[in-house]
Amino acid sequence: MPKAGIIYNDIKPIACQTARKLEKQFKDLGWEVFLETGFGGILGYSRPESPVCHTRIEEITPPNFQSGIEFGIVLGGDGTVLSAFRQVAPCNIPLLTVNTGHLGFLTEIYLNQLPGVLDKLIAGDYEIEERSMLRVQVSRQDVLLWEALCLNEMVIHREPLTSMCHFEIKIGRHAPVDIAADGIIISTPTGSTAYSLSAGGPVVTPDVPVLELAPICPHSLASRSLVFSDKEAVTINPATPNQMVMVVDGNGGCYIHPEDQVLIKRSQYNARFIRLQPPEFFRILREKLGWGLPHIAKPDSEELP
Repeated sequence: MPKAGIIYNDIKPIACQTARKLEKQFKDLGWEVFLETGFGGILGYSRPESPVCHTRIEEITPPNFQSGIEFGIVLGGDGTVLSAFRQVAPCNIPLLTVNTGHLGFLTEIYLNQLPGVLDKLIAGDYEIEERSMLRVQVSRQDVLLWEALCLNEMVIHREPLTSMCHFEIKIGRHAPVDIAADGIIISTPTGSTAYSLSAGGPVVTPDVPVLELAPICPHSLASRSLVFSDKEAVTINPATPNQMVMVVDGNGGCYIHPEDQVLIKRSQYNARFIRLQPPEFFRILREKLGWGLPHIAKPDSEELP
């Protein structure tokens, strides 16, 4: 009996209704279906009095998703997509991402397109696009405090009402550098269109094997975004007495103390997106972010004085 999984945003009624409807459709066709909410991939936050607050990466996968699932369907927005990949990436399960949210930059189709693509999905008439993910680990005196997978980015930033921070950053075998800024972003190519873009970083196409470092409000004209090979691990040590906050995929994280060390490296797991047509990244940039749209209103040279 073929198996499929459905991960949905259980705080959105339309996602819940669609999940139950899909479950019935697949069961009527002889499929075994497993439902899971995106809540299982939410990382949560540690607290100052309890910094060790995490679940190991491989332990957040839903039990029924660990073997035999041919594909999964995600019903939600970008947050649900990020959560879903944290849950299933260790199982190598490809996901069809369906937008029931707002922007849906990471989603493949809109909800009203779903009925017309189920036959293609069941027949395996699709491509799989693999995107890199990051493994983020926080340790103190060689003791692991917190870890997570992320598809977009890892951010360390100052707390409110504190001053600018210093970060000692070491990339691979290269000499460490000191950056003074409000925060630091380490992103994947997928995350280059998220927080990193807002911080002035470049857009990177998903097939390029790189990572990106983007300082947030740096206090130096020389501290600009840097793109480097994803074969290089990144180590960040706080060079400031202030407590800081780390956030992964805009979802959860932990406090970073002066004695902590953060290690970021490309994960052995990839996010596997189901694509119903060949991936066209520039089209998505155009449709979702308005990149490269033609200038419709242009001055007429004959009317210029």
